[in-house]
Amino acid sequence: MDLNDIAAVLFDMDGTLVDSDAAVERAWTTWAAEHGVDAGEAITLAHGSPSGPTVRRMLPHLDEAATAVATARQLELQYGDLSDVVAAPGAHEALAVLAEQGVPWAVVTSADTRLARARLGAAGIVAPVLVPIDEVAAGKPDPAGYLRAAELLGVEPARCLVVEDAEVGLVAGRAAGARTAALRGLEGDLRLNSLFDLAEAFKKR
Repeated sequence: MDLNDIAAVLFDMDGTLVDSDAAVERAWTTWAAEHGVDAGEAITLAHGSPSGPTVRRMLPHLDEAATAVATARQLELQYGDLSDVVAAPGAHEALAVLAEQGVPWAVVTSADTRLARARLGAAGIVAPVLVPIDEVAAGKPDPAGYLRAAELLGVEPARCLVVEDAEVGLVAGRAAGARTAALRGLEGDLRLNSLFDLAEAFKKR
């Protein structure tokens, strides 16, 4: 993939810029035990998606008010668990290369503002532009977050590279009209083993 036409990079947060896998799994495991549902299924459904839709899928019998309570509980479990949240391998290196080249970047996440700022802070990352789930009309796989980030950076979506580790995020990026870079063996315009690969790719352009 030719990166010369890329004018901005839009990063997912969890599993992409930030290694929070263990914290996410702990929160969903505890929540699943409290609600008598399968933890493995909850973790799978939650990957890359906002908490609300996952709660609704796991507990479809709840009314709107009870769903909101169950979602709030799930988020509360995540807010307080930052003990092993760190930057993903290659994250700081990739961001340094983008800074050297003057390429703007943003974070688009299924986390809400409170959780996003907490996890980015734990990882030592300050996002110049942050688009959390509570600032868009719909979460991934809807493209709203990525379209908003491109707008805030003043870059056409077609000239943005979306970096993701979840299929729902890649779907959102494609729907926004952006090109995609995929982690975890997923299919994108560019496939990455880690963000070290992204740093090297931008160094070579």
